[in-house]
Amino acid sequence: MSKQTPRIWLVTGDKPGDNAQIEIIAEALGLPCEIKRMLPRPEYVLGKPRFKASLYHLDPERSDSLEPPWPDLIITIGRRPSMAALWIQQQSGGHSKIVLLGRPKRWMNRFSLIIVPSQYRMPDDPKVLQLDFPLMRSNEQAIARASQEWAKRFAELPRPITALMVGGQTKPFRFDADAARQLLAQTSTLSDNGFLYITTSRRTPEAVIQVFRENLPSNAKLYCWSPDNTDNPYLALLGLADRFIVTGDSMSMMIEVARLGKPLAIYPLPVQRNIFRKLQHRLGNWLRGKKAGELLYKTGMVGYTRDLTAIHQLLYDKGLAVPLGQTLPSPGKKPEDELQRVVVSINKLIN
Repeated sequence: MSKQTPRIWLVTGDKPGDNAQIEIIAEALGLPCEIKRMLPRPEYVLGKPRFKASLYHLDPERSDSLEPPWPDLIITIGRRPSMAALWIQQQSGGHSKIVLLGRPKRWMNRFSLIIVPSQYRMPDDPKVLQLDFPLMRSNEQAIARASQEWAKRFAELPRPITALMVGGQTKPFRFDADAARQLLAQTSTLSDNGFLYITTSRRTPEAVIQVFRENLPSNAKLYCWSPDNTDNPYLALLGLADRFIVTGDSMSMMIEVARLGKPLAIYPLPVQRNIFRKLQHRLGNWLRGKKAGELLYKTGMVGYTRDLTAIHQLLYDKGLAVPLGQTLPSPGKKPEDELQRVVVSINKLIN
């Protein structure tokens, strides 16, 4: 690594939440960084490209160019950007070190630092930095602006205001009409003495939205996310709502509310009936900490598993949230800020 100011590239992708975590680290490092935005071809926006050190999955017209001099350090996140990071490392002759946020798909030995929150089952290894929660956080200035803009509209609503933030189906959870009815029934019990403000996201299934439309309580309002609708109350709710219910699939919404110290209840979505996935999950947990497991992980024969319910449980254990139906925690308690642990670990790589 150069003794001069290191050349650092932030290799980002098309997911704003992921990119924001990279930018948070870069700001905390306080060093010059160059952003290399890597955007996938249309077929790989949702489809998963085969994992390898390559640029074949990227749209060259919309992505930044990659040319020498190659960086000393790359900070990246996610499958598609990390494939580009590995390609850059190859071009550099192995000089470029890679810091990865999240679990690697394989080739753990090619990453210099792997930063993972508690939903990922990673082997104990000096290069793995285990955090409690993802680094994502809200833009407090944007929340303050939105709160000011929406203050008059919220002043007319009965208190307390309960914000129900709705995500979408993601493995291993099931989010269909039945789950939506159950969610709405439990939510209505909590919010019967105030106002319920429901917001959906771009991942919310139409069947779920339809249940909300047909069964909306009289003291409630429904906002349906749309790329064309600019009147989105999301940031204003973060600033002005009194309490929150978030569906258990949405890591970003749960963590945003928790970092604001607001009362939070989690609706743990029902789990899909998938025997293969259950066996895979149990195998991953069983192999963790075993020598045979370490070898299988490092060779890529077994993938690193993810358990979103581990984040739910950690939020419960730390008094930052409760399962929907239980008494909400008092406001004010926030999770520990782990950003400095990340900064210290990265500085060890570049100094």
